[in-house]
Amino acid sequence: MNNDIAIRQAAGWIREADALLITAGAGMGVDSGLPDFRGTDGFWRAYPALRHHGFSFEDIANPTGFENTPRLSWGFYGHRLALYRTTVPHAGFDILLRWASTMKHGAFVFTSNVDGQFQKAGFDAGRVMECHGTIHRLQCIDACTDETWPADDFTPVVDEANCLLDNAMPRCPRCGALARPNILMFGDWKWVARCTDRQQRQLARWLESVERLVVVELGAGRAISTVRHFSERHGPHVVRINPREHAISPAIGVGISLGAVRALEQLERVLATTMDGR
Repeated sequence: MNNDIAIRQAAGWIREADALLITAGAGMGVDSGLPDFRGTDGFWRAYPALRHHGFSFEDIANPTGFENTPRLSWGFYGHRLALYRTTVPHAGFDILLRWASTMKHGAFVFTSNVDGQFQKAGFDAGRVMECHGTIHRLQCIDACTDETWPADDFTPVVDEANCLLDNAMPRCPRCGALARPNILMFGDWKWVARCTDRQQRQLARWLESVERLVVVELGAGRAISTVRHFSERHGPHVVRINPREHAISPAIGVGISLGAVRALEQLERVLATTMDGR
C-alpha cells in the first residue's frame, strides 16, 4: 500500500474514532532535533566522548555505571536532562492535540520516551504512560524506598568534551546514597516502577471506556519493540508512522513511510479536505 492510500485510510479511521491512543518511540523526537541513537555510530555521533571511553548505549544506559563511573553516567544523563528541558516539541504534537479535542474520550499516550515532551506540549500528565520511566524524576540507586521525586532542583553542569558531570551529584533524601534517573535501564533490577504502574492502571481504565479506538504510532522501531507490540494489541485501526520500519499486517493497520511531522501534516490536510466536503 502506498502512502497516499494509507493516509486516506488512516484519515477515515481518525475521523470516525471516539478515542485516540498515541504510541510513540524515539523517532517521535527526531523532528524536534533530538537524537534517536539509531545504531552504535548514531549514538557515538551524539556522544563522541563515549566512543573514547569505549561505551555503547547499552553500557552507559546501565545502572552499574552509577556505581562504577558515576560522574560519567551523570554526564550522559545530565546532558540529556538539560537537552530535554530546552527542547521545543515539534508541530506534530499540536496536530495530535487538535484531533484529541474533537473526540469524546480524548487521547492517551503510551511512550517509551523518557523526555517528557508530551507533557511539555500540553498533554494531560494523567493521560501519559511512560513505560520506561522518566528522566524528570529521580530515585535512590539502592532503591531504599519506592518513592521517587522531581529532578527540578538538580541543574547538571556537564563537561561535554569528556561527558563528565562537573557539579555535585544528586542524593537520596532518605538514605543519602547516590540518586539516579527514574528510568528503566538495561539489566535494571532496582528500577522503581511505582509511577509507571499507576500510569498503567489509568491507561487500562481509559481503554475500558472507549468504543471506537484509533492508534497512531510514531517513530517506534523494531530494536526494542515494546511500543510496536503494544500498538498491535489494540488493532485493527493502527496507523504506523515510521520512515524506515513502517511495515504492518493489513489485518492490524496501515503503515506510512514518513517522519512524524510530515505524516501528521498530510493526515491533517486530508482530514480538513474531507470535513469541508471537497
